[in-house]
Amino acid sequence: MSWFVLVLSGAMEAVWATALGKSEGFTRVGPSMVFVVGLVLSMAGLAWAMRDLPIGTAYAVWVGIGAVLTVVYAMVTGEEPTSALKVLFLAMIVGGVVGLKVLH
Repeated sequence: MSWFVLVLSGAMEAVWATALGKSEGFTRVGPSMVFVVGLVLSMAGLAWAMRDLPIGTAYAVWVGIGAVLTVVYAMVTGEEPTSALKVLFLAMIVGGVVGLKVLH
């Protein structure tokens, strides 16, 4: 269950990171509210998962999932350019996350 919560928390990291960018320095109410809710859910899930998982592994997985999903969202929406190398490096991060799960 801890791994499932950790993955969801990583996804919520991508939500709050994207909302932060769209909040334009917290001048837009909607994205700012999404940021706050996403941040609280993401941190709460990370903290919950850390009860059973080592802190280093949990944090690395959380950051990796959040970073990959944030970049993938930006590429899909056209906010960030896509390249074969960028996709390769994102796949390497995903491979590292999977590796940490397998080793656990």
